[in-house]
Amino acid sequence: YDGRNKEPVTLPVKFPLLLAHGAEGIAVGLACKILPHNFNEIIDACIASLKKEEFELYPDFPQGGIADASEYNDGVRGGRIRVRARIEKIKNKELVIREIPFGTTAGSLCDSILKANDQGKVKIAKLEDCTAENVEIHVMLPPGTDQDQAIQALYAFTDCEVSISPNSCVIEDNQPKFLGVSEILRRSAKQTRELLRQELEIRLNELDEKWHFSSLEKIFIEKRIYRRIEECETWQAVIDEIWAGLKPYLRLLRREVNDDDIVRLTEIKIKRISKFDAFKADEYIRGLEDQIAETKRHLKQLTKYAIKWYEGLKAKYGKGRERRTELSTFDRVAAKEVVIANDTLYVNRKEGFAGWGMKRDEAVCKCSRMDDVIAFSRDGHMRVVKISEKAFIGKDNLLVNVFRKEEPKVYNMIYVDGRGGKVMAKRFQVSGVTREKLYDLTRGTSGTRVLWLTEHENEEDANIVVRVHLKPALRLRNLQIDLNFAELGVKGRASQGNLITKHLVDRVSRIPKAEQEEIVKKRG
Repeated sequence: YDGRNKEPVTLPVKFPLLLAHGAEGIAVGLACKILPHNFNEIIDACIASLKKEEFELYPDFPQGGIADASEYNDGVRGGRIRVRARIEKIKNKELVIREIPFGTTAGSLCDSILKANDQGKVKIAKLEDCTAENVEIHVMLPPGTDQDQAIQALYAFTDCEVSISPNSCVIEDNQPKFLGVSEILRRSAKQTRELLRQELEIRLNELDEKWHFSSLEKIFIEKRIYRRIEECETWQAVIDEIWAGLKPYLRLLRREVNDDDIVRLTEIKIKRISKFDAFKADEYIRGLEDQIAETKRHLKQLTKYAIKWYEGLKAKYGKGRERRTELSTFDRVAAKEVVIANDTLYVNRKEGFAGWGMKRDEAVCKCSRMDDVIAFSRDGHMRVVKISEKAFIGKDNLLVNVFRKEEPKVYNMIYVDGRGGKVMAKRFQVSGVTREKLYDLTRGTSGTRVLWLTEHENEEDANIVVRVHLKPALRLRNLQIDLNFAELGVKGRASQGNLITKHLVDRVSRIPKAEQEEIVKKRG
């Protein structure tokens, strides 16, 4: 824009800058988030589009990193892309981050690592931000820390991995439209071809004008028409004489001569006329004719011309613009699988509290601050609570432990159904639960009491034999019942169990392993 005409609101662009730079904006129902893409890959995709070939286009971020674009969904709403920092192992106890995810900075990434360390989700000994021209963050690990597990924990709990949800929304013809990046690129390639056509038409018109006036000037000088105006006394007489001199040669021109052309002829300086070289003039006109022929050829083969234009653009500017973000696929890191169990679960059975901050009470096991706690009470109830510094779990608990839903354990249980009621036995697993909700593992009869409850890692470990001791009673000869839990099926927590005896039970005891094997053989 040079200020001579009305200032344009927008200028046409032949390269899809929207896809190259990305864009982000907010609006009610029309939020826009278009991610940046690679310069060379955009050009390759434009060429493929013009050739009517299939192509795929994925984001490329200036910060580098590693991206999983398997769910990119062409950049439309509902898709997502996960981006990870590039973490390298340089020593036994040291990691270095040189590439960070899109949308983060070295400072924000360090803050997220320190925050996760304070929350006990990751364990680091020292963090150094050596970022200058390039990102360089050193993470020192405590002795004995596994580097691979530490890297997975950084991905799970810090900004070393971020999930980005694109939403490709653009304005076309003053209307918002949700278009995928592939469709945006196709329309951009078509627009580029149209702009190139307009440029060629403008160039062709300019070349025609140059040829026209060069030919007119050659006739004016070679045929010495300028001499006819030497005796003219008025401007109109000059114009008329030039018209008269040109009349025999007008048929040699490609368009009609107008008054403006005549005026331009009068503006030719004497110096140019005196130094006029017919040979050079003919060469110049032939050069214009070659350019006109070439321009017309490009217009006839416009798609081919557009492809060559893109190839020239890539050859000129593509060097040094290679992809920085590595495309890969990786599984989502399960937070509970990589969290460091660096706290201890304590329990106060008398008051009914458990947590990692009750260090004066009974220690149960190692835990992390993302775990849950499961508690079984003597009256046959169970509850699961989120672990905290101190949480209420209910009083009179027989069993308290860390609960991991993805690692269901097998529980063996014997209970008396009410005061003096039947004795029931069950094996069960606990899967889906609601935190803080109280679950009844028995029939719910008042006075129910649990006689035996054990926790096992799997069904095989739960195949034990216990001895149920009965209270002496009239006509009761056998005061012992050997119960093999392997004979009971593993069911859900809501199962009521199998009947063992209707007699009163004194206690339940574990049988030595050797004796258990003998009992199983006799029954087997």
